Amino acid sequence: MPSQQHDGAPSQPSGGSHVMNTYARLPIALSHGEGAWVWDTQGKRYLDALAGIAVNTLGHAHPRLVAALTDQAGKLIHTSNLYQIPLQEQLAARLCALGAMDTAFFCNSGLEANEAAIKLARLHGHHRGIDRPEIVVFERAFHGRSLATLSATGNPKVQKGFEPLVEGFVRIPLNDASALQAVAQTHPNVVAVFVEAIQGEGGIQPAHADFLRAARALCDRHGWLLMIDEVQCGTGRTGKWFAHQWAGVAPDVIAMAKGLASGVPIGAVLARGVAATTFGPGQHGTTFGGNPLACRAALETLAVIEDEGLLANAAARGEQILHALRHAFAGLQGVVEVRGQGLMIGIELDRPAGALVAQMLERGVLLNVTQERVIRLLPPLIFSAEQADALVQALVPAVRAFLQSAPTP
Repeated sequence: MPSQQHDGAPSQPSGGSHVMNTYARLPIALSHGEGAWVWDTQGKRYLDALAGIAVNTLGHAHPRLVAALTDQAGKLIHTSNLYQIPLQEQLAARLCALGAMDTAFFCNSGLEANEAAIKLARLHGHHRGIDRPEIVVFERAFHGRSLATLSATGNPKVQKGFEPLVEGFVRIPLNDASALQAVAQTHPNVVAVFVEAIQGEGGIQPAHADFLRAARALCDRHGWLLMIDEVQCGTGRTGKWFAHQWAGVAPDVIAMAKGLASGVPIGAVLARGVAATTFGPGQHGTTFGGNPLACRAALETLAVIEDEGLLANAAARGEQILHALRHAFAGLQGVVEVRGQGLMIGIELDRPAGALVAQMLERGVLLNVTQERVIRLLPPLIFSAEQADALVQALVPAVRAFLQSAPTP
């Protein structure tokens, strides 16, 4: 029960914390990190195979990022978008070059990037004379927790309690080209297809290359925007700058965030063609988005990825981990599939696996479980071959022991 207060102060939650109870937090607090290692406040060391949920691209305390942030903090942190921001212009040019896009809008998170993409698609529809535009989204998708992005999300648990949901979304199964074609026949108000190149929260489920190509062709035929959510799978995580580049498709809109500035909050929406000029002054905005500090962090992150060959490293370390896990779990009862690309890997079990998170903490490894049954690995792009081996050596016996002790479905 909350403690009783008699002095007009609000009652505190159990444990005396004033932090709102929105996370079931693990019983450790991290104090510092170096590379792919972090230490808790008790001095225990952990191998970070989660990277802040695909955020800490360069690991922890990368010397170049630390130097860039220190230098920028001593110059200018924030000005607002009422003025020109040269670092923002440099970052926009760099991202547009990497993604073959035309313009960029900067915000603070993946949710905000996806919200901006949804608004852009609706405005595009209104420009075409469609009063109630609709966007095709997918089962198991996750786009955020604002009212619009949770409505686009394909997870009833995320949506529960926040009804009524925002209208204007048509949901179909991922990788079902026939279902997408059927939407074109039955929903004349569709203006865009919004898809994750790889579903992260959805269990490391990739959008297949042939499906993305079919979606691109259908969008071209009907004047729809192809919008790709690269929030979790972008910024080099799969071994290319953007995960959709493996399929060779050219989206009209890209939403990105998470690893873009290695832990400094930033999100971006990249657009090309008609989408690049859809927004006009006053139709979208942000107070903090694209501030000098965040843009400097993003520019340095991109430069380090390039200078240190981290795209190739992500591809190589991912292949190393995938090969080792597939070999170790081949024919093992309880392992459904090992899948992923680059340093975005999922191990699907046939039973709820949440208990493994705490068990791996005991073994000195940070990871998490999504969709109840998928062990998710998202190491930083600086992960070494030795660290990849250490991860596998810690994880394989833990999974085997878990499957022997956990109830079968």
